[in-house]
Amino acid sequence: METGSTLRLSIAPDADGRSLLEVVAAALGGDTTAAALLIAHGGSWIDGSRVSDAGTQVRAGAALALHRPPAGVYPQITVTAEQILYEDDDLLALNKPVGTYVGPTPWDTQGNLHAALGAFLIARDGAAPPLHLAHRLDRDTSGVLLFSRNPAANRALQAAFTGVQPPGTLRSAADQIGATDRAHKEYPALCLGEPAEDRFELETGHGRERHGRFRVYPSEEIGRLLPGGSRVKVMRTRFQVERRLGDAALVRAFLSTGRTHQIRLHLAHLGHPLLGDLKYGGPATWRDRPIPYHLLHALRLELPHPRTGAWLALLAPAPAWADL
Repeated sequence: METGSTLRLSIAPDADGRSLLEVVAAALGGDTTAAALLIAHGGSWIDGSRVSDAGTQVRAGAALALHRPPAGVYPQITVTAEQILYEDDDLLALNKPVGTYVGPTPWDTQGNLHAALGAFLIARDGAAPPLHLAHRLDRDTSGVLLFSRNPAANRALQAAFTGVQPPGTLRSAADQIGATDRAHKEYPALCLGEPAEDRFELETGHGRERHGRFRVYPSEEIGRLLPGGSRVKVMRTRFQVERRLGDAALVRAFLSTGRTHQIRLHLAHLGHPLLGDLKYGGPATWRDRPIPYHLLHALRLELPHPRTGAWLALLAPAPAWADL
């Protein structure tokens, strides 16, 4: 059965013991080259696990999912020295460009910034440290993206981003993260229409709907159990209108929580979706100009350094649209 860019099938009895390459090629109409490329990029999954060895023998009855890139092309992502905003032995911050995934997708383990940064560090230093994404940005959100270079920093980073201290007995001074030491995140955004107030805060619930899409829930439903076992979580954003443009507004968003698509969801909930955010009701054009991606930028990230506890401020230059 084919759904979007994913092909799902059950391994037939007569394919038992055949190689993954043979089975995938048959599913793709006999195209061995396309099959080898799909497997090499990590787009083949057997019974829910990614399998990247083309010689793997498949078994009858196994569920095979073949994930292909939505645009039909595997992106070639590179990192340059100019993108590095900050670097030390523990951390590395990048200025993330629009249109790039930060980590692996179901169809590709290579065309993302995590893999590209590893390749850059190998070319520059001869080896790459164990990189870990400290947080995530949507594909079309630009700005500050922070990586850990040192596994010992991950606990303190998690505490700074979530406000929850992970379990464990080995704690440094930098691990003592309190409510006032949580990471502060600032995002300019260009939204449709003008909000009624210049400064306002929104607190709602956040979770997935029945079909998996994220949505806003009423605040009284925070904590409610959802189908699939997750619960509605609190989502809180503070907004400040920077400039009123008549048919749009430049706003600043300050995050108190870090839910997926938080700013996009809250602005859409208010009736002011981001320009270019088709997923949540934003327009594809503005003033007769196409808007190919949502206009949201991670301008500033401030947090305690995981080793020293000293306050660290990371800033990514604002895009042109944020200067309207």
